[in-house]
Amino acid sequence: MQDVLTCTREKYTIYNAGYRLWQNAERHLKAPKEMYRLFRHYPDALARIKEITDACQFSLSSLKYVYPEEITTGGRSPQEELEMLAWQGAREKFNNDIPDKVKESLDFELKFMKRKNYASYFLTVYDFVRFARSQNILCQGRGSAANSVVCYCLGITSVDPKEFDLLFARFMSDARDEPPDIDVDFEHERREEVIQYIYKKYGRHRAGIVATVTEVHDKGAVRDVAKAMGLSADAVDRLAKSMWELTPEWRQGSAISSEGFNPADQHLQKILALTEEYVGFPRQLGQHTGGFVITQGNLAELCPILNARMENRTCIEWNKDDIEALGF
Repeated sequence: MQDVLTCTREKYTIYNAGYRLWQNAERHLKAPKEMYRLFRHYPDALARIKEITDACQFSLSSLKYVYPEEITTGGRSPQEELEMLAWQGAREKFNNDIPDKVKESLDFELKFMKRKNYASYFLTVYDFVRFARSQNILCQGRGSAANSVVCYCLGITSVDPKEFDLLFARFMSDARDEPPDIDVDFEHERREEVIQYIYKKYGRHRAGIVATVTEVHDKGAVRDVAKAMGLSADAVDRLAKSMWELTPEWRQGSAISSEGFNPADQHLQKILALTEEYVGFPRQLGQHTGGFVITQGNLAELCPILNARMENRTCIEWNKDDIEALGF
C-alpha cells in the first residue's frame, strides 16, 4: 500500500517509480522484542526508552478552550449582554409593546441559555450578522434557529414569533444535549467580507477556519490503485465503471464481468485487494464552508494551524468532528 500511495502522489507506476519507492518494508512500528533485537548494541538508548515515555504526559484532554472576551460591552457578562440585546431588540421589533406570549418565550429561552452557558455563542452570531447588515450584505438565519424568539429579537432570523406557534425545543432542549447550531446564509459575492471581519476583529493568530477531510471513495480508489499498478487508461476506465459487478460471486468464478475482467488474474486480484485497503484514506485537506474557531488566547497553543491558499486566511488542520470532541 505504501508504494501505491507513493506512485499516486508522484504520478508514476510501480514499474517506473524506481528509487522513489522505499527500498524495504521496514517503515512501520515494530514490536518491542524486535526493537530490542535491532538496537541490542545500544543498551543505553534502550534504557532511556521508559524514562522518555514516562516523561510524555501530554493529553489532548488537557487543552483548555477559552471563549473571546470581545463579545461583551460595558463590563457586562455574556449573559447580561445577551439579555440586554434581546430585550432591546424585542422593544424595537414590537414598538415597545411586547406581546405577553413573546415575553414568556423570551424569558424562558434566556433562562435556558443561561443554564446551558450558551450566551457567548449567540453573541458571536449576533455580532457578525450585525456587521453584515451594517454593510448591506444580504444575510438570513435559517433552519431550526427560526424557532427561537431570541434569534428573532437579535435580528438573526426574520420569522415573527407572534404570528406562528414556534416550538423552541426543535432548536434546543434539555433532552438534546447538543450545542446550538445556527445556520446563516450570506450573499456569495460578499461573504468574504464577513470572513475578513472575523479575522480583523480577533486576529489571524486567534481565529481559524475548520478543515474538512475528503476521503477516498470506491471509484477514485480503484482508479488510483489501477494506475499505480500499471493498467492502461482504457482498462482503468473500464474497471472503475464495472466495480459494481465484481461481487463475491464473480471472484469465485460463478459470475461474468461485462468488461471481460478475469477473476483468476492475480494482478487484478492484487489491485482489488489494495483498493479495499485504500478506500477511506484521507485524500485532501479542505476548508469548511463556514466553520470558525475563535479563542481568547493564541490559537496555535491549542491546535495546529496553517495558511490557506486564499490570501489572508488561516485554517485549523483538524476537522469539525475533532473540534467538537475537544469542546472547542
